[in-house]
Amino acid sequence: MSPSTLDQHVWELDRFARSLIDLVTLVDSLAARGIGFKVLTGALASIDPSTPDGRLMLQVVGAMAEFERSLIKDRTRAGLEAAKAQGRTGGRPAVMGADKLAAAKARRAKGESVTTIAKALGVSRATLYRALAGAE
Repeated sequence: MSPSTLDQHVWELDRFARSLIDLVTLVDSLAARGIGFKVLTGALASIDPSTPDGRLMLQVVGAMAEFERSLIKDRTRAGLEAAKAQGRTGGRPAVMGADKLAAAKARRAKGESVTTIAKALGVSRATLYRALAGAE
């Protein structure tokens, strides 16, 4: 690259693009505007993507990174499905159990305000509104 071009530094390649198509498009877009591209760490730190050899290596490593992300996504999905089949679910535990919901309905039927009920049950007003709306 000539000294007059601007340089774009990227710490790691996977922080720059999410797919090989993204990577190639972004590098081409930068080159069209006279901006150089350099990866600061990892396998591509010594590669100059403005040369044919460097561009090939950039695409090969980009394809491998995309493949690895795809494998991780598939493994994660399989793990979640296996956990679900065993009866386990993720996420936070529900704050409003059946007992709290019954108490909230009874108090609401007596005319108590949502704010008072929420304070008594130790939940937020939004949580109480959602629970009451979902119970109808």
